[in-house]
Amino acid sequence: MGSKKTLNRLARRSGFVRRKGKLTAYEFAVLMTVGQLSLKHPSLAAMVQAIEAKLSREALHQRFTPQAVLFMQDCLDEALHQKFTPSKSLNPALLRPFRRVLIFDSSSWDVDPKLKAVLPGSGGGASDANCKLQVGYEFKRGELGFFQVSPGIKPDQAYSPTLPDLVAKDDLALADLGFFKVSTFRQYHDKGAFYLSRFLVRTTICHAATREVIDLGKVLRYVNENVFELSVIMGIDKKEQTPCRLICLRVSEQVANERRRKLLKMAKKKGRTPSQAHLTLCDWTLLITNVPAHLLPATMAYSLYSLRWQIELLFKQLKSIMHIHQSNTGLENRLRCELYGKLLMAVLIHRVHAFFQGELWNSQRREISFDKFHKRFQERAILLLRQCLISIEAAGRFLVREIPCMIKACVKSHQPSRQTTLQRLDLPPDSPLLA
Repeated sequence: MGSKKTLNRLARRSGFVRRKGKLTAYEFAVLMTVGQLSLKHPSLAAMVQAIEAKLSREALHQRFTPQAVLFMQDCLDEALHQKFTPSKSLNPALLRPFRRVLIFDSSSWDVDPKLKAVLPGSGGGASDANCKLQVGYEFKRGELGFFQVSPGIKPDQAYSPTLPDLVAKDDLALADLGFFKVSTFRQYHDKGAFYLSRFLVRTTICHAATREVIDLGKVLRYVNENVFELSVIMGIDKKEQTPCRLICLRVSEQVANERRRKLLKMAKKKGRTPSQAHLTLCDWTLLITNVPAHLLPATMAYSLYSLRWQIELLFKQLKSIMHIHQSNTGLENRLRCELYGKLLMAVLIHRVHAFFQGELWNSQRREISFDKFHKRFQERAILLLRQCLISIEAAGRFLVREIPCMIKACVKSHQPSRQTTLQRLDLPPDSPLLA
């Protein structure tokens, strides 16, 4: 969270603190971070009691102002901009060519209907009010960032044009189909960055050599191999067209039939009939990438893409442990203060996990359970809160004493019959096991 001096500076700059009062900037920041983690149901009364503040619940309610929101947002930004580099970032073989591996995704949840004017939902059969959180996760160093809070009705694709600004040369960007945009891939390519994504089947592709449009369904209908690859030019607009590899991986009959069932159900709901080509493509997982084949063989492409599920696990922890989707308020200012506080706490926990994960993996090829570490941290949250209320130094001493015990309890056991994500990514690109 930073020192009290830093918090006071941010509080004065935001206008949250103008004169000495019953609730200091430090106490408010502790309440929004450690305090919320320690409370199962953070009502106003519970919050006041948690920090032993000499103010009423009504007085705390009045502190949730636009200035308080700005203060918590500044605290989160301050933490994100602090240079934190684990002694060693994760280095499985398949990730070594990339400077960073950036995973982008979003999650949304319903909020109090009173917030529908500022956080509108889809309405109808869905909620009137919905909050969406955009997140960027740098996997190799365990860094969280790129937090954007928006109405649930705003599509992920609207954020896609902003992603190239977050990516640099030799980075790898992973995102799901919701972010698919040819112009974004072209910007990655022009910056010397890499991307790996599912392929959106309605996207126009041409042969890289002949520039003839490819009827992918027709082509794959006559392919007998389980792995097939094409060098293509993606897109129609010449300014946005980008060269890439189209990797086609055959799926099991059971998976293909389930995909067709879902496709037919969705088409019927919309009063449409899916094309034969689209039904044929259900037999394949289609990926596009500009990573060269010597760095990413086609047989290893899905293993790398499956890394995207790490952000799904992250959202699971943010909801089940940090409870970012739960709030007892219909007021925007309080909702945002609570959300920014929970995200700040998540950033701090992830940095601790990333430090020890990098040390343990690179030296012993052992891993620390993401899920267990969050839970062990939450179990100690009330004790950490009490130490924070004594002093920052007391809280620091508490963490130094407790973290080694937490790490020891969270080391994953070795299961020869079940490879972890990192173990799968640690196979060299030319491994015979990939054939």
